[in-house]
Formats: sequence, structure tokens, C-alpha cells
Amino acid sequence: MLTPAQLLKGYARGVFPMAESAYDPRLYWFDPPLRGILPVGGVHASRSLLRDLRRGGWSAHLDGDFGTVLAACANRETTWINAPLMQLYHQLHRAGHAHAMEIRHQGVLAGGIFGVTLGGAFFGESMVSMRTNGSKMALLWMSSHLARCGFTLFDTQFLTPHLARMGGREIPRDQYHLLLADALARRADLRAHPLPSADQLWQEITHTS
Repeated sequence: MLTPAQLLKGYARGVFPMAESAYDPRLYWFDPPLRGILPVGGVHASRSLLRDLRRGGWSAHLDGDFGTVLAACANRETTWINAPLMQLYHQLHRAGHAHAMEIRHQGVLAGGIFGVTLGGAFFGESMVSMRTNGSKMALLWMSSHLARCGFTLFDTQFLTPHLARMGGREIPRDQYHLLLADALARRADLRAHPLPSADQLWQEITHTS
């Protein structure tokens, strides 16, 4: 059985675990030749996304409901998050190494993202959307907050078309390991600063774009 300490050592070496399905108790380590990353403090926001943010009603919350976000990410027809991994993520959350950002619209859960932190690296594990733009808002808020809190690496493991549209890119494994080594040597804390309001996030994005 994989332990939380072993899981963190794996992340520090640049590998990450996945299961073949929710019904397979086995875990496999992955080290893809191309790694997906997102910019820290610079995720691309489309005009329509910014208009939605500007309309109001959106808010972000850190670790207010880690279990709900994790369960929602795993609650899919095809998932790599099995029961052992869920247990490990809960243990890492209690130890301060796993976090979830919940995005709410008019007070109702609209999306979220969860991941693991180590040094100045954030390993984004999965995100979920219950409403249009829910997961995109999670990426906007998380990227901004990571920069504010001293993080330098936003790891997405793989690159999807959704992530590419928001500024994600693929880098070779050796380049990823250099960025990872630099990030691990830093001290960062996701709880060091409060999350910005929707208005603050909108102003930050529009003033720097």
C-alpha cells in the first residue's frame, strides 16, 4: 500500500500515480516524455470568460470542502481516481499537502480544482465543472493565487485542448525536471494570502493582459 510519504517522494522525482479505473485497486507511476504545465499568474482568459467574471456572482474558496471537490472529480464514467488514491489525497490534505479550491456562483458550487503542493510546485490533479465556466474560473483563480503565494510551477501532467486554450503548453521531460528542481527549492504556502475577490481578479487580469 502506497503511503503519503511515498507519494510525495514520487512527486519530488517528477512522477505521479494513476489507476486504470475506479474499480482497479492498483496504482501505476507515470513519467510522460512531454509534461503539461500552465503559466503561474498568467492563464489566458477569453473575452467571453472575462465578461462572465465581470457580471458578478463568482467567488473562490480554499479548502472549504476538500472532500466534495475530490469526490466530484472522481465521479465520472471514466476516472483514474480509485479508492486508495482518494484515501491518500485525504491524508495529504490533513497533512497540509493537498488542497482544493471551490468556485461558487451565487453561492452554489460551480466548479473546482484540487492538487498537491510541495515547495513551490502545485501538482494539479483534477478539476470539475458543475456550471458553464466553472472549471475555467478555477484555473484563473488558482493561477493568480499561486503567483501571489510564491509558487513557480503549475503542473497539469498532461495537456488537453481545454488547458491549451487557457495558455497550457507541453515541455520535454528534462526541462520539466529543471523547473521542478527549482520549485522544490522554494518555500511557498497556498494559505499565505487571502484569495482575491472576483472584482480584484478581473482587474488583475485586464490590467496585465
